[in-house]
Amino acid sequence: MKAFFASFVGTLLALAAFVAVCVVLVFGGLAVLATLGEQPVTVENGAYLVLNLDGVNLTDSPPLVDESGLGWLLSGDAPKPLALRRATETLRAAAKDSRIRGVFITGMFAPADYGTGFAALSELRGALKEFKQSGKPVKAYFDEIGTHELYLASVAQELVVNPFGLVVMPGLSSEPMFFGAAFDKWGIGVQVTRSGKYKGAVEPYIRQDLSVENREQLEVLLKDLWNVVVADIAEARAISPVAVQSLVDAEGLIRPESAQRAGLISAVGYRDELLKLLHEETGAEDGEPFTQVAFSDYEKVLKSKPAKLDKDNTIAILYAEGEIVDGEGDKGEIGGSAFARELRALRQDESIVAVVLRVNSPGGSASAAEEILRELRLLKETKHLVISMGTYAASGGYWISAYGDRIFTEAATVTGSIGVFGMQFNVQELGTKVGVTWDRVQTGALAGVMSNARPKSAVELAVFQRLVDHTYDQFLDRVAEGRDLKRESVHEIAQGRVWSGEQAVKLGLADEIGGLGSAIACAAKLAEIKGEPALYEYPATQPLGVAIKDLLNGHSHPETKMRGPLGGLARQVEAQIRTLGRFNDPRGIYVRMPLELSAH
Repeated sequence: MKAFFASFVGTLLALAAFVAVCVVLVFGGLAVLATLGEQPVTVENGAYLVLNLDGVNLTDSPPLVDESGLGWLLSGDAPKPLALRRATETLRAAAKDSRIRGVFITGMFAPADYGTGFAALSELRGALKEFKQSGKPVKAYFDEIGTHELYLASVAQELVVNPFGLVVMPGLSSEPMFFGAAFDKWGIGVQVTRSGKYKGAVEPYIRQDLSVENREQLEVLLKDLWNVVVADIAEARAISPVAVQSLVDAEGLIRPESAQRAGLISAVGYRDELLKLLHEETGAEDGEPFTQVAFSDYEKVLKSKPAKLDKDNTIAILYAEGEIVDGEGDKGEIGGSAFARELRALRQDESIVAVVLRVNSPGGSASAAEEILRELRLLKETKHLVISMGTYAASGGYWISAYGDRIFTEAATVTGSIGVFGMQFNVQELGTKVGVTWDRVQTGALAGVMSNARPKSAVELAVFQRLVDHTYDQFLDRVAEGRDLKRESVHEIAQGRVWSGEQAVKLGLADEIGGLGSAIACAAKLAEIKGEPALYEYPATQPLGVAIKDLLNGHSHPETKMRGPLGGLARQVEAQIRTLGRFNDPRGIYVRMPLELSAH
């Protein structure tokens, strides 16, 4: 019988291996065929560069999987990533390319995770302004346009919206979901320790609404961010911020005619009317579309062999995008161990002369943030370190930023949140409801301090509070030392409070307003690089074969696909559950901000 089971298991394993090999061969073969079947991209003279935003998520980091060939099969229904640095470089190259006549923008973004934030949009918008300043036109057409699209496309000379469309611009909001009452009903106990009166990231799990302090900071922050958006749009459209705000307050879901009268858009019309004008302008033949090249195709044209890594000219760009978690991390997370390991490799790599850390993170595990910061501090002893803050660089995201030689932030970046909290769950009441109980013996008063089977005693909570207070003190020390500020002044602006990037510069938490391009230029200057620097990116885009291997190893990430209002609710609950799952700090101590931002 033993031999039978051994043979049976061996057969199953062999079958599984055979299936895996077949899948790899099939996918690999199809990918090769797809690549062979790809037609070379040609750019005709007088072509418009078409930036179609439909289904696109503007990300700080490059895509994890190469979507050329059949790579798109692994992304499923997920939004198509548009990497910020590649997008800005593409626009700058197009501005100098005599074959490119102008840029045409259409479609609506599909924001996901920490993508398509106003900080990243601001940098892409800046590249569009540079393109326009080169003397070439920027034109845009939308069946419907939201705040993100309007913020980007407001620089266009011609901005046309469908007569039956809308300008969806009601303002910014933060609408957290609260589980306090549900946890009480289910019998899940939550005990919190924290330092910083504004540290509101724990509130969804213990309250039914916002605290007075949290509401206060969010109102100030949202106002700061909104003022940046309104001011930039108003300047581009040559109208006053007051006029923009008056229209927003009057309609929110703004009819195209109202938007045109106010100067927010240039015209109301149908798509075919604008396409006809583009057809005439580019001199395309009858029956053919206007002369154009897709943004993604033009990117391929610009791709060249990677610059040779040289010890005198190589800058590494590290993307810290997602929540900070203990251990290796997963897709959309910053694993403390994995990220620290990459930093060690860069520190020991003589070809790297400077590092740009691009941060787009709300924070997370304090232990993981410190693990990353330790490696950054060691790296800084031998290489230049420049920080570029994206949409979020708050709490743990600020923890890992504090020691940069120079910190760049966008005006609409969410940063600060220098505070700490601990959160302890227990299921004693839930267990009692279903007939499950626990008993214990222990060697001392604190022997069961990590148990989730019962609430923590006052003595045990005091232990966690001391850990939280100590971590908060360490946070203050690191910011004070890294930013060369007095500890007392850091404490005054800390307390877990979130700030806009504009305020962060005034408070000394950042040095200047600027994007990733500015940070790279600064790193090159500090390293005294002559000419264009070679750039190494991490995490880098994976070839299709590697992505398939990860998939076969079980590294897949199913998403909730329900549509409509229920789908939105399900995704919100799913996001909160994923956030709970990322609370994996071994000490239960976290540096995470309390904000989820929406422009709808």
